[in-house]
Amino acid sequence: MKPCLLERTTVLFAWAAGLLLTAAVAVLFGYLFMHGLEVLNLPLIFGNTPPWRALLLQERVFEGLFPALAGTFMLVLLAICWAIPVGLATGVYLSEYAGPRVRRVLDALFDVLAGVPSIVVGLFGFALAVFLHRHFSERIGPCLLISSLALSILVLPYIIRTTQASLEGLPREIRLTAIALGATKLQNIILVLLPKSLAGVMSGIILAIGRCAEDTAVIMLTGVVASAGLPKSLLSQYEALPFYIYYISSQYTSPEELQQGYGAAIILLLLCALLLLAACGIRKGLAHLVFYRP
Repeated sequence: MKPCLLERTTVLFAWAAGLLLTAAVAVLFGYLFMHGLEVLNLPLIFGNTPPWRALLLQERVFEGLFPALAGTFMLVLLAICWAIPVGLATGVYLSEYAGPRVRRVLDALFDVLAGVPSIVVGLFGFALAVFLHRHFSERIGPCLLISSLALSILVLPYIIRTTQASLEGLPREIRLTAIALGATKLQNIILVLLPKSLAGVMSGIILAIGRCAEDTAVIMLTGVVASAGLPKSLLSQYEALPFYIYYISSQYTSPEELQQGYGAAIILLLLCALLLLAACGIRKGLAHLVFYRP
């Protein structure tokens, strides 16, 4: 009776935890939509500018969220582009090439990096911008490039750990098949191991996308401003939705402004959902290309 009671208690606890988590997410989403759905319209995004003129970059948007939306999108794409090659290469090295001693040292290093507060990464990015400004070019300062580099450092542990775990979790049979047929170690990694671990690798990338889109502390110190328009280059300052939400929630002067902050939060959630869906679509497309190519 005791094992049966323990099993039922465990199942009941698991269901209760799942329902509690679902209820918390539902309450959060419901609260946001209840306060922000009313202002969710085209003027919130484009202001008084015609949408087609804003999208074609023919006219600047002054009172809408379009510059912040575009800045967030570019920031996430740049950070992911910097982080993916380094994260994949490091994960492959730890799984396939590193010796036990080197692996222990690097594992400890990346565990520490994963626990570093984002504000510390932001301070590092700010210090990097100051160093480059003093020693290389006065044009360089807190900007989109520095923010994306700092965010890529912040999300590197996600990609490294998921890549390493996915590769190390592959069965021995898969690891030895291509080697037995005469493939080199590099060919085995590129043509067999990485495609087989694609789902786990993409999971890390999806987590990294979500972290890049929502972080505020890093970008506050590395280039984001309240009003900058669309960035003209990688060395320009920019606007971003997380900072806009923080700015409005801390310095709003009327209930209408606060309601716009709720609307911006909904738009940020929708942007994250769009990026995650795109990543899932790319994962399925790559899996089909790898396993069903002629």
